[in-house]
Amino acid sequence: MDNEKTTLLFFQHEDNWQDIKNATMNTIGKTKGAYPDSKWKRELILAEHSPIRKMKFSWRWANLPYWVSVHFVRHKIGIEHFVKTQRTDRTGVDRSELPQGALVNHECEADAQALITISRKRLCNCASPEARAAWQLVKDAVAECEPELASCMVRECVYRGFCPEMFGCGFDKTEAFQQERQAYING
Repeated sequence: MDNEKTTLLFFQHEDNWQDIKNATMNTIGKTKGAYPDSKWKRELILAEHSPIRKMKFSWRWANLPYWVSVHFVRHKIGIEHFVKTQRTDRTGVDRSELPQGALVNHECEADAQALITISRKRLCNCASPEARAAWQLVKDAVAECEPELASCMVRECVYRGFCPEMFGCGFDKTEAFQQERQAYING
């Protein structure tokens, strides 16, 4: 297995908050609202109301181990995956000879709801360190353009207030958990 570090080759997002606000206003029988402030954005995201699905992101990981890519492909609602093929007829390399740690490029398009949902599983201490690191790259990129969304991209125990895992890591019993939970709730 190659030991190259997983990186983001690109990350794209366009500000469409006016469209999101207008869709939100439509749900209450109005046609348009003013461009939202940070407080309104976070409240809408935290509430996970349907207009947040209009917020789209695209990125590509480079050098993602194939087995980590498989973990991400399991997420399928609100996200599309485009993973570099390992087909022998396309690559000239016998696929059966490739290790699970073979590196691939993995591109995604996802909406804000998917980012929240994926974060719950892939930021959890029960996820592999490699998956957590790859997902943290995405969260860090989101934080640069949509900090309100990034503040709502939290691990499952912080999201729920308790750990639902059958074999949890114990983080939910720590002071650090209490601090993360308060930061999530209070913004």
